[in-house]
Amino acid sequence: MGARVDMLGLVAVAREMLARPDRQVLAISGAPGSGKSTLVEALAQVIEAESPGACAILPMDGFHYDDAVLHARGRRPWKGAPDTFDVGGLRSTLARLRDPAEGAVAVPVFDRDLEISRGSARIIEPTAKLILAEGNYLLLQDDPWPSLHPLFDRTVMIEVAEDELRRRLRGRWVGYGLSEAEIDHKLDGNDIPNGHTVRYRSGPADLVFVP
Repeated sequence: MGARVDMLGLVAVAREMLARPDRQVLAISGAPGSGKSTLVEALAQVIEAESPGACAILPMDGFHYDDAVLHARGRRPWKGAPDTFDVGGLRSTLARLRDPAEGAVAVPVFDRDLEISRGSARIIEPTAKLILAEGNYLLLQDDPWPSLHPLFDRTVMIEVAEDELRRRLRGRWVGYGLSEAEIDHKLDGNDIPNGHTVRYRSGPADLVFVP
């Protein structure tokens, strides 16, 4: 079990990583609804205010397989499960980001309103010394996810109780106008099982973030 940190502690870790000579990757993982994107954006905002251009975000969700691929594989209803992501593409992007010779690197971003990934939707400039990688399965121990682990300098797991995750996720899907039946499938057929995968099949993180 890693050391427990709050936001101030996480900011201190980010500052320490920025002080290192080489580009650093801080991986932040957590179950669906744990607040990964919110945390990463808040952390990036703090770092950017102190060191403009020194921080960039790499979201795992940008590496979702397209719906056409998932339909062909019979996996569209379970979009968001570990096997519905292009892990090799994420690994290649992380490797490029760690190579100083690459310069600017274009990365994909997931559009939740459209439910698709938009390729080359964000440019990470060479000035970004700290990459905040965020996603559910970054610390997963099931193949092929461990191939990512050597590309991370520090790792964080967000800890949120399951009843709170359920409350947040229900609110998310209500906001998208889903019916109760659709929400029940999303929660108990996909989101909560995926959260169990994150909790019980991820390796230990260096740090545990407690909101």
